[in-house]
Amino acid sequence: AQLAESGGGSVQAGGSLRLSCEASAYTFSTYCLGWFRQVPGKEREGLATIDNFGSTSYADSVKGRFTISKDNAKKNLFLQMNNLKLEDTATYYCAAHDKAVCQLRQELFTTWGPGTQVTVAS
Repeated sequence: AQLAESGGGSVQAGGSLRLSCEASAYTFSTYCLGWFRQVPGKEREGLATIDNFGSTSYADSVKGRFTISKDNAKKNLFLQMNNLKLEDTATYYCAAHDKAVCQLRQELFTTWGPGTQVTVAS
């Protein structure tokens, strides 16, 4: 499987962005999919996951502002980000794995995209 993010860019605080992640895996619908982000010098942070049933989970830092979703037919994963804050500035990554457990633990994820930069300005 291969993943490729798109949709990053610069936005003012309070604005919105929608990230997309295109997957090449033919078993996309059965994968656990997630979004992570990383700021230079800091550990990668898990943001949201969606499992093969469509159940979602979120980190407290983005709950109520970010929404993860997917389109199995098009093999696309999305992250809708609203009310963006300065501290949301980071490189955002989509990731996937085919294990039974779908949790915000980056060690579970075996496939990663190259990342897309999101910059939130005041």
